Amino acid sequence: MSAEPIKPSEELQQIVAESDTGGRKVEGPVGAFIFWVAVAWSLFQLWYASPLPFVFGFGILNDTEARSLHLGIGLFLGFLCYPALKRSSRKSVAWYDWILAVVAAFCGAYFLFFYAQLATRPGQPNLQDIIIATIGIVLLLEATRRAVGLPMTILAILFLAYIMFGKYMPDVIAHKGASLERMLSHQWLTTEGVYGVALGVSSSFIFIYVLFGALLDRAGAGNYMMQVSMAFLGHLRGGPAKVAVVSSGLNGLISGSSVSNVVSGGIFTIPLMKKAGYGGVKAGAIETCIM
Repeated sequence: MSAEPIKPSEELQQIVAESDTGGRKVEGPVGAFIFWVAVAWSLFQLWYASPLPFVFGFGILNDTEARSLHLGIGLFLGFLCYPALKRSSRKSVAWYDWILAVVAAFCGAYFLFFYAQLATRPGQPNLQDIIIATIGIVLLLEATRRAVGLPMTILAILFLAYIMFGKYMPDVIAHKGASLERMLSHQWLTTEGVYGVALGVSSSFIFIYVLFGALLDRAGAGNYMMQVSMAFLGHLRGGPAKVAVVSSGLNGLISGSSVSNVVSGGIFTIPLMKKAGYGGVKAGAIETCIM
């Protein structure tokens, strides 16, 4: 079996780009700026995950501050990398996206900037806190729509509505409900909402996992996994299907991206399965199930 890497078409590469990096391919000073912000974010995450802050006694952040900075940078890059609409330009960043990116970054990093003040008034937000929380949640929902899709945004809105209108729900899921101010305070000004466990896991573990997975994938590990699967299983009965399952699982371990997994493995294993006589094989079916 040849070790030559299998390269997807430009159309498939664009699908992966739109899923993983937003689809924008900005060049020039703006593209360089986005690149270096992403590099700085990666270096920060490596610094935070390492023992170096405690060794040098510098840059030590508690969990809440690290989560806040993580979210702020993520929102900033989200609005710069993901266009608002499908017809929006992929070659430049619109002026309103710059404004949204800066405002979203400030709202996301609000905990970092005002940690001492917020610690002195737990459960007692002032007008500034409520305004920031409102803007932050709206922009977070918009960034989610751009990056993940409208269904996830609608699901999040439904859960937010459930917080406030719980007393109108059926008895099985009913609760006394909460005011808008309490909902905003709980979601944006405590470590039990947006800044809860999920964001903590993202800032502590998931980012590092995805970062090293991307580096491995760029180094050719995905193609290597495909070659290993072919070497072990390609000669067996039903080999193409077995190769698809095993290679998808191995590829998913390093890439963390279902779309990238479909494109890198599916373009090779799906034609093999069709050639072997498998009926009803659709692009991405096996890879998506594995992920």
